[in-house]
Amino acid sequence: MTWYHPGMYDAAKPAGSLWEETAPPLAAGTDLGPNANETCDVAIIGGGYTGLSCAFHLARDFSLDVRVLEAGPLGWGASGRNGGFCTLPPSALSLRELLSRYGEAEAKRFVASQIEAIAFVRSFAEAEGFDIEPQGEGELHVAHAPSRFAGLAEDAQLLKDAFGIAAQLMPREAVAERFYDSREQFGALLMPASFGLHPLRLARGLAEAAARGGAKLHGNSPVTRWEREGPDHLLTTPSGTIRARRVVVATNGFTRAPMPSLLADRIIPVMSNIVVTRPLTDDELAAQNWQTETPCANTRNLLFYYRMLPGRRFLFGARGDTTGKPEDGARMRRYMERRLGEVFPGWAHVDITHSWRGFVCMSLGRTPSIGALPDDPSVFYALGYHGNGVAAAPWSGRMLAQVIGGKEDFSAIPAPMRGLPAAIPFPALRGWYLRAALGYYRVMDL
Repeated sequence: MTWYHPGMYDAAKPAGSLWEETAPPLAAGTDLGPNANETCDVAIIGGGYTGLSCAFHLARDFSLDVRVLEAGPLGWGASGRNGGFCTLPPSALSLRELLSRYGEAEAKRFVASQIEAIAFVRSFAEAEGFDIEPQGEGELHVAHAPSRFAGLAEDAQLLKDAFGIAAQLMPREAVAERFYDSREQFGALLMPASFGLHPLRLARGLAEAAARGGAKLHGNSPVTRWEREGPDHLLTTPSGTIRARRVVVATNGFTRAPMPSLLADRIIPVMSNIVVTRPLTDDELAAQNWQTETPCANTRNLLFYYRMLPGRRFLFGARGDTTGKPEDGARMRRYMERRLGEVFPGWAHVDITHSWRGFVCMSLGRTPSIGALPDDPSVFYALGYHGNGVAAAPWSGRMLAQVIGGKEDFSAIPAPMRGLPAAIPFPALRGWYLRAALGYYRVMDL
């Protein structure tokens, strides 16, 4: 069940992103297209970062027969339309909440795993020989109001004391001199390890590597029915059936029936919107003293996230509407054009060339979920990256492969990421819960 307009799930419709225009096409033979009637060891539902990374490692490292089923072209979902922030962490919990809920040892293990995940993305692309257009060093967490700087100072101290991470706290003047200035810049915390990248290049690079490793990838193969026949799973698509002993669900924010209700009813798909400008001139960059490729996100609950792309195009992202209707998408574009000009007044006149949207995946626990279904241990899952899965999703796919292949068990997964998402009371009301939460956060951001 979903409350969003069905057009949001129309895999025949391109996202309309800049990434689709600037990523090289997939190598011939990578996407095999609609599947036939086949049998395999592991079927993976979802051809994004998680599914493709899992397929690569299962095929290469464990010599398993793997099929990937993706409703649209490979990388069509969030993996091909996100903002390209390879950053920390894939959680909506604060550092203090992580420590309080999971204890220092597991919180540290979680953060360390995601620093490893960022390094894994960069090293994987280098090892497999594809260009993800890496940009910047670190991520800038920007206080959008003077009152929010104190929270950044607390985070900086906590990162140092509890996690051993040397994040750099900078007052407004230092940020303006070194990075940029705007009407919503009142100091920042520079997080290490992170960087920006071209997200669809990463998705297509993962796909080509998985295909070279022996996995068979089927785009335009939506799963329309899922049945059990003895020990086997039968996954039906418009073109055939896949019979598999084990199944991996890697659908993230696009998770819905016929995926198991233990997953589909426990996630909250939330819209995220992105606009991109035309290339900026020297004078326009100078108007905001912009001089960085470091990815940035501010301290709003309904955050703005932004970065300068190759070719001096500016990417500006925000949370979106709650219906998915085309008219609400157009309204969100107008809102974002207006807000971009208000936050960066020197660019209020700059034309927007691209606008697109898609789902991020939230849960009540506010951390990712990796595991196997308690009522069927042959069904595995990894999802719920809370808008920050560029590093976490490939890492999670690799971790699932290691568990399925027998190299690791579930104890290797840090506690904040292990197990099912928390149950949502009366899941049919999720749309109303979301609207109420967004309204609350808008008031808090004021």
